[in-house]
Amino acid sequence: MRPKIYLFGDSITEMSFDEGGWGASLAKHFNRTADVVLRGYSGYNTRWALKVLEKVFPATEKSESESPLAVTVFFGANDASLADRCSAFQHVPLEEFKHNLHSILAFLKGRWPTTEVILISPPPIDEPSRLLYPFAENKLGLPERTNEAAGNYAKACLAVAAECGVSAIDLWTRMQQIPGWQTACSDPLLSTRKDFFYDFISL
Repeated sequence: MRPKIYLFGDSITEMSFDEGGWGASLAKHFNRTADVVLRGYSGYNTRWALKVLEKVFPATEKSESESPLAVTVFFGANDASLADRCSAFQHVPLEEFKHNLHSILAFLKGRWPTTEVILISPPPIDEPSRLLYPFAENKLGLPERTNEAAGNYAKACLAVAAECGVSAIDLWTRMQQIPGWQTACSDPLLSTRKDFFYDFISL
């Protein structure tokens, strides 16, 4: 049986198999060696992700021989929604976000001790662009997410990775190092795709 690589996350993961997406690129890169399996859930935050862990990763795949090579955990963009704006229902307080990531990692490492688990931080937020295409519920005319808030959640993600001894990709910082990152690409990982590969395959 071919080994598996699971991609677990929110809409950025769910849409990663669109044409040119980062999930599709990983599947192409590993097409002879592993199956890249999509487990993306649009709109989800870490609180909701915890509720579906058992269904997403059933106990039938618990044996050492069935352990996946790696699992990416890519949440935080929705958690970082501002608590006083139109996407408040997705907001998860920062300390709870960290606790939830700890719980997700504990679950995955408890089920598959030898599997490489990789945390990916939320990407930066281009606030002016979000206001060009606001949600219908946005009556305030203000961005429901800010780059500052996303950065705080990105730092928390990296802190959890360090505390748990797992690998992490600081997408929030790396994207902003690319000139014109706001319009470079609609896929948050596409602009850093080669670097993402190097991080992934060097583990």
